[in-house]
Amino acid sequence: MADRSDPPRRDPRGSRRGGVGEPGPIGGIADARAYTPRGRTVRESAEQRRTGRAERSRDPFRPALQVLDGGRSTSGRPPARTGPADPGDRGTGPRRDADRRSTSRRGVDPDRAARRGADSNRHRSTTGHAGADGKSRQASSGSARRAPGPARQGTRGRPRRPATLPRLADPRRRLRLGTFLTLAMFVVIGIRLIVLQVVDAPAYADGGVWDRIGSVVVPAPRGSIYDRTGAVLAHSVAARFVYSDPGLVEDPQATAEALSPLLGIPRSTLLDRLVPQTREDGQESRFEFLARGVDVELADQVMDLELAGIGVDYDERREVPGNDLAANLLGFVGLDMNGLEGIEARYDEVLRGVNGQRIAEQGNRDLRLAEIPGGYRQETEPQPGSSLVLTIDRDLQYEVQRILSATLEQCAVSVAAAVVLDPRTGEVLAQASEPTYNAADAWSSDPSDRQDIATTFTAEPGSVHKPLVLGAALEEGLIGPDTTLDLGPTIRKGDTTFRDTRPIEAGVATSLAGMLAYSSNVGTIKIADQLGPERLHAYQQAFGLGSPTGVGLPGEASGRVLPLDEWSASSYGSVPLGHSVDATPLQMAAAYAAIANDGVYVPPRLVREIVDEHGQRAPTEAPTTRRVLSADNAAALRMIMEGVTTIPGATGTAAAVPGYRVAGKTGTGRRIVNGSVAPGAVTSFIGMAPADDPRYVVAVVSHTPGGGCGDVAAPAFRDMMRFTLLHYRVPPTGTEPPEFVVHP
Repeated sequence: MADRSDPPRRDPRGSRRGGVGEPGPIGGIADARAYTPRGRTVRESAEQRRTGRAERSRDPFRPALQVLDGGRSTSGRPPARTGPADPGDRGTGPRRDADRRSTSRRGVDPDRAARRGADSNRHRSTTGHAGADGKSRQASSGSARRAPGPARQGTRGRPRRPATLPRLADPRRRLRLGTFLTLAMFVVIGIRLIVLQVVDAPAYADGGVWDRIGSVVVPAPRGSIYDRTGAVLAHSVAARFVYSDPGLVEDPQATAEALSPLLGIPRSTLLDRLVPQTREDGQESRFEFLARGVDVELADQVMDLELAGIGVDYDERREVPGNDLAANLLGFVGLDMNGLEGIEARYDEVLRGVNGQRIAEQGNRDLRLAEIPGGYRQETEPQPGSSLVLTIDRDLQYEVQRILSATLEQCAVSVAAAVVLDPRTGEVLAQASEPTYNAADAWSSDPSDRQDIATTFTAEPGSVHKPLVLGAALEEGLIGPDTTLDLGPTIRKGDTTFRDTRPIEAGVATSLAGMLAYSSNVGTIKIADQLGPERLHAYQQAFGLGSPTGVGLPGEASGRVLPLDEWSASSYGSVPLGHSVDATPLQMAAAYAAIANDGVYVPPRLVREIVDEHGQRAPTEAPTTRRVLSADNAAALRMIMEGVTTIPGATGTAAAVPGYRVAGKTGTGRRIVNGSVAPGAVTSFIGMAPADDPRYVVAVVSHTPGGGCGDVAAPAFRDMMRFTLLHYRVPPTGTEPPEFVVHP
């Protein structure tokens, strides 16, 4: 038998246990639940138990006292049963009595319940002893008959659990189950994430990408316009436009006050575009232009203000460095960079280009170009417009405009035009109109100031038409360079009498040079009578009258040649004199260019080359030419026309250019508006130099509504022709003009 005074031993698992027959582990959860008195903490109970256990281990009579006390320890804790219970022992003490009363209340016989409990305790005690003694079964059975005492240690070195404590669940099973469930949850989540990110990702991405898509128009730069030397006449520069979203503007009044000095727009005008407005479709306006073509630096200042509802975006501005230089010829563009007048309108499709487009995911549609990095993006590059190289010479154009403007200051001239042509190529070297305007600020000009007088102003050519009649007669062989005519002071056609401003007595022979120098109406009508209306009409058309020149400007007038079926008796006198005929200054200049070009008509043109965005140059299509006069007849006609500037008292002596032989003709016509003759007179001078080998043709036409200003066209022609010859370094004529005899 083990010594009851043996010191307590430590369980292999680390729990401190008492000696043989001591209660189970101290401080366990089961002990706390079963034996902690009400009102005490678990720690206090554990300390009390440890104190009592130490005292009990030193008491050798404790087992006997437990038997005598009816199974209760001195500390008030029932000892664990170690042997078979006495069948006759029903137990004593308050707890036993309480159990009996509780059993009685449930309708169970207390004695039967006690016997059943004793049998159960005896069975458990016997089983425990059998497994505790590992040396022999006989020793175990012998010890069972001994008096009650401390429980013997089991075969595995662990004391048996007290019979009154419930068996604790194994925590390792719960830990394994929790771990399995947690891992299973993470596996399911991982598989789902893989499905979403790999398998279903394209479907989800495509489903929401179009809600984030925004498109931005990438404007194509408009092509430039250059002169024949490469100088810029008009080009586009990067700019910005300022806009507002009235729905986001917080303080329209303060916003207008802040923007007005920067944009140069009245505050009241801005205020109308900052307050919410309802469009025609009933929707509230969310976009209003405040300014277009704003400088980039100025737009940055607007953004620095950080005004709510105010934004800036890319724009383009058309600049004309020369302001009014060739303005009537160039025209201008609208706010959307589309040509509205002049060459800008005629060649709009060539200059405009094709806009590009940028489609991308945007983080906020209110912020333009706020693209999501790595998101969807598709960009169509813009195709810049092609550029034009004109036949215009900037320096010559400037001088021609200056001279023409000075002409207007001398007299009350309403409109005037000047054209400088190269007769060999048909290239227009200068084409000026008065009045003019500033093409860089076209919207502030009067629409009537923007007309190109050279191609839209039609009037009777007057006497400048007479060389065409002489040229047709020379070509038809009806007259020769030495032909003389008996003119007389007057001639009657129908109900109209035509007379010369410088009458010549009948029977006096007059040379063709003298007749043209004094602008004889009678002599011209007599030559036209020999020619006949049919041939005269045909030569008018051959010289380009009655149809547009095709120079390349919108709105060009075609003029008018009187149809043969509309001729009256007086038409035989009026048509040869340049009446009943309408022509533009450019048409008459082209007709004289045919005379200067040895009788070959070359349609005038303004565009020399087209340069694409890659710099490839493509010359324009060569014009279709036609021969009107033979070279000899054209040379003979030029010599006759020289008398206009050389014969004393001739009408065009003011047009003579010192050092050069000049051939030309003055003219006075009428302006017909809506079938009625407008007041005033249309004066003109058209000529060529050098006359023996013409290089340039200059035409000057002006309309003086009040009249009485005299001939202002001839002096203007002289100044323009002299500058042109010097500008292109044309050497002076090496021969003197012929000696003309008016009355041989």
